[in-house]
Amino acid sequence: MRTYEHIFIVHPEVVGDDYAAILDKFKNILTEQGANILKVDEWGARKLAYPVKKQTRGTYVLMTFEAGAKVIAEFERRLRLDEKIIKFQTIVLPNGVEIAAEEPAEEAPATEGPAAEETA
Repeated sequence: MRTYEHIFIVHPEVVGDDYAAILDKFKNILTEQGANILKVDEWGARKLAYPVKKQTRGTYVLMTFEAGAKVIAEFERRLRLDEKIIKFQTIVLPNGVEIAAEEPAEEAPATEGPAAEETA
């Protein structure tokens, strides 16, 4: 399996539940074919650098996942068929990706400790 980074732009008029359904649909396509989704970043609505399919804005979604080549072919085929996706691109990450683990919340420092004892 290789690690891929995939970005797609959703039509700007797709919002709310429809947007969530699109996101779930493409996550399910990947997982049904055995891909391992590592990260999904929703960048939100942004202005496009140039008009695409007569649109100047779109909602960006960045996905990082591990999959085989056949998975990518089917994933991109389904993206092409969906009219709500206005543009997409997949790249291979030759060195993989490191996903930073969430840091646990820091505990408040103890008010009583060795330093407090020294001053007393």
